[in-house]
Amino acid sequence: MFPAQVACLITDHRSAAAVEIAEALGIAWHWVDAGEKRGRLQPGAEADIVARCESARVDLILLAGFMRILGDGASGLLDRFSGRVINIHPSLLPSFKGLHAQRQAFEYGVKLAGCTAHFVDASVDGGPIILQAAVSVRDGDDAESLSARILEEEHRIVARAVELFARGSLRIEGRRVLGTEP
Repeated sequence: MFPAQVACLITDHRSAAAVEIAEALGIAWHWVDAGEKRGRLQPGAEADIVARCESARVDLILLAGFMRILGDGASGLLDRFSGRVINIHPSLLPSFKGLHAQRQAFEYGVKLAGCTAHFVDASVDGGPIILQAAVSVRDGDDAESLSARILEEEHRIVARAVELFARGSLRIEGRRVLGTEP
């Protein structure tokens, strides 16, 4: 049995596929008005997320498809849940941070692309790396076919990162995350 359960879903997109899944599984979900554009959360949104996470008594926050920059203030998510926020990013960090990472990798001409599960800190896609998975770039690839193969690996490694966290296996020492070996 997987050593964790989903306490709630918090989304800034009411029509996200995750909402339908949460409803089907009887998982509480909440919509947060984060503003119209990607980037920083609008004022009050981060405090709302923090309050909902505290109310649900979450131990770990997983960011997936949450294309926002979190603040680092004393009442912010990263302060309140330090070392307990994981993000999945579709590149082998520290390469190709930010938006459209798969396209960036493809256009750069890399031979290996991939994805990274990492702890979130105040930087953009710069927190300590938990796990990575490499994906070969094939001659016939385009950005979309590469993205689809990377997404498969994202699902695999983020589940493993959550499992390792839930089992208490991970510890952060500086920039390194230890305890990721099977």
